[in-house]
Amino acid sequence: MVVAVAFVTIAVGANSRTAFSLIFPPLLDETGWPRGLTAGIFSFGFLASIPLSAGIGWLIDRLGPGFVMPIGAWTVAVGLILATVAAAPWHLYLTLGGLAVGASISLAFIGHGAFLPNWFSRRRGLAMGIAASGVGFGALPLFPWMQWIVDHYGWRESCWLLALLLLVIVLPINLLLPRRDPSELGLEPDGEETLEPGRSDDTANPGPAASHPPRARSERTLRGALRDARYWYVWAGIFCALFAWYCIQVHQTRFLIDAGFSPATAAWALTLVGVTGIAGLIGIGHLSDRISREWGWTAACGGYVVCYALLLVIERAPSAALMYLMVASQGLLGYGIASLYGSVAADLFQGPRFGTIFGTLSLGAGLGAAAGPWVGGVVFDAGGSYAPAFALGMFLSAVSAACIWLAAPRRARLAA
Repeated sequence: MVVAVAFVTIAVGANSRTAFSLIFPPLLDETGWPRGLTAGIFSFGFLASIPLSAGIGWLIDRLGPGFVMPIGAWTVAVGLILATVAAAPWHLYLTLGGLAVGASISLAFIGHGAFLPNWFSRRRGLAMGIAASGVGFGALPLFPWMQWIVDHYGWRESCWLLALLLLVIVLPINLLLPRRDPSELGLEPDGEETLEPGRSDDTANPGPAASHPPRARSERTLRGALRDARYWYVWAGIFCALFAWYCIQVHQTRFLIDAGFSPATAAWALTLVGVTGIAGLIGIGHLSDRISREWGWTAACGGYVVCYALLLVIERAPSAALMYLMVASQGLLGYGIASLYGSVAADLFQGPRFGTIFGTLSLGAGLGAAAGPWVGGVVFDAGGSYAPAFALGMFLSAVSAACIWLAAPRRARLAA
């Protein structure tokens, strides 16, 4: 039940912000604003989400997702509706950015990462991957439909469509969402192994299961986590990964149109990223359960290295084959990140205050997701090319993988 509700919520909630890539080209054409200024709408939304991240985790710890998710759906819908009457850049910064993109974190991977890992132990990565794969299943009907509406009616009407889906689908089902932790319903997490009295989890048999050790009743506090170097490695790893993710996600549609592809083809490419992401999210999540979070994260970051390398080639020599390879590298590998950052954090810091700790880790996600689109736009405005931003995306992807190896979640043993 909890995974099914998360799946549907992410299918609409996460894609409500990804759809900005489809709104971006008509906004540029209609307004004539610089790309840095226009992409800044999306970046501002993630900056606005930064103070919300810790607050969402704190609220989920205390009131549960059944309280937080409906409020998030309502806020995103209101932002999308108000954006349709915007007449100046600051109007869109507040509505499409602050309300829609900013509040969407509660409905997407960050919001679910603050409580869903509590429901799973042995198959945590797989469960997170299945839930997050909703973004791919949602993209398949939603993005072509939105592009058709943009082409025939305009970007404002596409905002109304998204708002309607949030209010009719996402808000009602989340009023039924189970509580934040299975213990509140008298249940144990799936795959849980209970430690025998007097037995320390440090004596557990090491092996492939090291990345998902038996759950201990940790009293880990935020203050304690902040003093742990592993917290900061994960924080930096998430920042770098989200920079790489959203730098291309926001600019991809406009980039492909500039490269000579039709708007319909560019929209279909964005759809295919989500569709191939289904396999990436589930596959990378399952891989991390079987081998380690580190290898799963490395595979996902490697996807973005390949993606950016292909983009550099496409910018000089456009090719449909290269475009589809670029799409596949994002979806089949890169999207796997979304199934991992909640799992990595839970392996290291799971306990009664996990939502609060994960919320503060998500500050890195917000900053990275805000920086990527803005840097991409400013770089293009300055030199007429995305190449320097794409090269930076490759570098930060490699840095992200290194940070997770330093955090070493496979070695995590929570104190009882």
